[in-house]
Amino acid sequence: MPEVRVEHLRKTFGHTAALGNISLNISDGELLALLGPSGCGKTTLLRCIAGLTRPDSGSIFLGHRDVTENPSRARDVGMVFQSYALFPTMTAAENIGFPLEARQWPRSAAAERISEMLALIGLEHIAERYPHELSGGQQQRVALARALAGKPKVLLLDEPLSALDALTRTTLRDEIRRIQLKVGMTALYVTHDQAEALAVADRVGVMDHGRLIEVGTPADVYLRPKHRFTAGFLGGRTMLTLAVGSDNRVRWGDALAVSAPWPPGTPVIVAITPEAVRLDAVNGMAGQIALVSFRGATIRLQIETKLGEIAAEIPSSEAERYPGGSAVSVAIAPELVQVYRAGSDD
Repeated sequence: MPEVRVEHLRKTFGHTAALGNISLNISDGELLALLGPSGCGKTTLLRCIAGLTRPDSGSIFLGHRDVTENPSRARDVGMVFQSYALFPTMTAAENIGFPLEARQWPRSAAAERISEMLALIGLEHIAERYPHELSGGQQQRVALARALAGKPKVLLLDEPLSALDALTRTTLRDEIRRIQLKVGMTALYVTHDQAEALAVADRVGVMDHGRLIEVGTPADVYLRPKHRFTAGFLGGRTMLTLAVGSDNRVRWGDALAVSAPWPPGTPVIVAITPEAVRLDAVNGMAGQIALVSFRGATIRLQIETKLGEIAAEIPSSEAERYPGGSAVSVAIAPELVQVYRAGSDD
């Protein structure tokens, strides 16, 4: 039985369909990340599950319970907000203990639980500090501990790391995943950060314009996206508009030849990840490096060819071999390419 089940959920704001017939299951102990552009409906879906937004139609189940009409306080969920939402006049320990006090936990049990939560997030030494005395990462850890303190069935995280610097975001991202696995908590994690979603999730759901486009493992949605939108949204792919040739293959000059299941002449969209591009190919297509972008462990190259521009990615250790303006021969690994029929949703 899924811990969270959403059936045919719809929500409109004025003339805008924020959610259009969304159905989704999250298994017990699973972390599912919702990913998509701004305004796609991911936060609205999370707020409906939390009980903070009421859907126009559809049903929400937590375990065996239909909670669609239940207020947030009766849903047994914990929530971590982007803005931390800590009480400024309470210490870290008091913030963590607030939901326990609201639920009238015995004082001794609450104190023990607060200590457990401080140990879980590794912040026992800041128990008596106020929010303004904590760093952003420490505040978000306290917010996470507060959400977990009451032992909710489901943890909901709404862009929890977007206000943090890059290093803290990466560290805390891994920490959230470690804690979620340790406590065995079912979780829904909303983010616009692709690397974040792929790193923390058991499965990733991709949304656009109020629709759930597809759901799969991080490897599946990145390497084998079923839908054209997912391919264009994830991974910085080059998207080429081509056509099926007379031999039922799609070609891009001398760089690519890949089979297609449609009749000759059918227009198609070819999605190419940067890592699929091979340089210095023996029988490739001539190109010139127009832009070199250093990205830490990798280098992103924009390569101009007679048929258009394509992005490639190489290890930083190879950067000296490919300075801007240099000539290269480009080939594309067909096994890393996705082909979609133009004009279709798939």
